[in-house]
Amino acid sequence: MTLPYFLGCPQWQHPSWNRLLPAGNTPLARYSQVFNCVEGNTTFYATPTQAQCRQWRTQVSDDFRFLLKFPRAITHDQLLAVTLGEVRAFLEVIAPLEDVLGPFLLQLPAAFGPQHLDALWRFIDNLPAPLNCAVEVRHPAFFTKGEEERTLNRGLRARNTARVCMDSRALFAAPAASEAIRDAQRKKPKVPVHLLPVEAPQVVRFIGHSELETNRQYLAPWVDRVASWIESGYVPYVFIHMPDNGDAVSLAQVWQSMLLEKLPGAGALALDTQRPQMGLF
Repeated sequence: MTLPYFLGCPQWQHPSWNRLLPAGNTPLARYSQVFNCVEGNTTFYATPTQAQCRQWRTQVSDDFRFLLKFPRAITHDQLLAVTLGEVRAFLEVIAPLEDVLGPFLLQLPAAFGPQHLDALWRFIDNLPAPLNCAVEVRHPAFFTKGEEERTLNRGLRARNTARVCMDSRALFAAPAASEAIRDAQRKKPKVPVHLLPVEAPQVVRFIGHSELETNRQYLAPWVDRVASWIESGYVPYVFIHMPDNGDAVSLAQVWQSMLLEKLPGAGALALDTQRPQMGLF
């Protein structure tokens, strides 16, 4: 990979990507020839084995990054009110990936409100160095610019911890004309776009409009911001989602073409351009 930042999708395989990704022995190996990071949603739903983690490590280069999610039992069921032993057990399983871990995606549910912030600070403070995380909140109080949000932001700044920015505006601008769109609109939060300036790498999760070209108007402000971050020496993470993630690679290609117009040194995606790619433009 030659990208001066991290670009990825919410998964590393999808049948619709077969015509776009270059050849490789495994889906992850094929994916990692084009993208240099991935959201680790799989660990949110089920903890892998150490053997699986060792296999994943052999399929990516040293500059690839996994942004794993802590298990749902930790973040959602217990709202971070967990023992150090539970966290250490998970970290032990994923130890084979330690040298290719980005920040953990600490995705918190809407039920995790201001009254739970002490649990968040304990959790972050007890992560063993050099591990860190980026925090995604969904409780409405954290988006009102009131004292609850200021308290959250102060605590994250004090720990140099990024606040994940979920941008779902394009998704909710789409008419609910298919089951994929309706499902995405049910599952993804409709929250304002709030960025927290910190020295830690920024994490942006962009959820696209079902019509590929419509996304350009929503991506344009991010092109300017990400280009500015890169030019300032920062290395952000950008994740591209679609209502049907079979279209995520195509949207990533649109995104990267827009970024290249702004930042010519940003690099091109190593897609298999020898195969027909219908529906991009």
